[in-house]
Amino acid sequence: MALQNLIIRTDASTQIGTGHVMRCLALSQAWQERGGEVIFVLANKSSVLENRLLLEGMQVVYLSVETGSPEDAKQTVDFARRFNAEWAVVDGYQFGAEYQKIIKNSGLNLLFIDDYGHADHYYADLVLNQNISANIDLYPSREIYTKLLLGTQYILLRREFWQWRGWQRETKAIARKLLVTFGGSDPDNVTLKVIQALQQVNIDDLEVIVVVGASNPHHEILQKEIADSNLIISLKQNVHNMPELIAWADMVIAAGGSTSWELAFMGLPSLVISLADNQKAIAEKLNIHQIIDYLGWHEHIQIRQVSQAVQDFIGDRAKREQMSLKGRKLVDGNGLQLVISEMSSMLN
Repeated sequence: MALQNLIIRTDASTQIGTGHVMRCLALSQAWQERGGEVIFVLANKSSVLENRLLLEGMQVVYLSVETGSPEDAKQTVDFARRFNAEWAVVDGYQFGAEYQKIIKNSGLNLLFIDDYGHADHYYADLVLNQNISANIDLYPSREIYTKLLLGTQYILLRREFWQWRGWQRETKAIARKLLVTFGGSDPDNVTLKVIQALQQVNIDDLEVIVVVGASNPHHEILQKEIADSNLIISLKQNVHNMPELIAWADMVIAAGGSTSWELAFMGLPSLVISLADNQKAIAEKLNIHQIIDYLGWHEHIQIRQVSQAVQDFIGDRAKREQMSLKGRKLVDGNGLQLVISEMSSMLN
């Protein structure tokens, strides 16, 4: 049975990054596969992001009111009615209890994507927290009908990753291919600090690919740093072949956001630096489970610390191999089917 239209209310910017939109894109792709159409409702205009969504076959509309306000919720409901949607998906820390209540009172089914239980109360039909740190204690105040989807079995992976289920990684004795990625924006330019740290790594034939998102404001500075470097470094922006780059690499230095799940799924050993408060708990938990090496909060990390961590990691084949196996076990790539199944079971 084909699914109905789906309204997704989320946002992206230099400050909040693109993670919310990217995981909603994954969900929307799976919704499309089942025959439904998807409409993204955004507050901030970004031509690059809009073009990406349009290229994926999504529709994009924009709000004209204050983000996260009751008027925001009411406009979202209006869009849902205009597009004949039965489900709304809401993802972002600016959306709280009152926002959910307005959506639910309109008669829409509501999936609320969450990370740390930031709302005072939950009115959504489904609350999805795909993080390893997710637990029921984050949601003491919720409606009796609210169902919690908690944990990494619900990880939302975009379409480009689906074909990599079952792929096997070869762990090299020496890791010579290094990927650097800090999400869609990286406002504090941690990427620059990492590039400078790599200059101090002592290994022959080190090859580095640096990936920056469409919202990254430091592209020219990074280009200059790379041009002056003695290393083999290439800079790529707004890429659409992330799985191929992850498969190419032997290791990665990355932020602690939603990219962590993609890296784990692909079994890529990771050194992680957190750029935002909501990344800390995830990174710390992944570190405890030895799925990543967590270097810490970006403001506290020194260039020498990063270079030493890379130097040690490059030659530790056993450690990287164990990380790879544990990552693949943690994220099996079936999360989307579980979430869509829960949503479709609630449709008339």
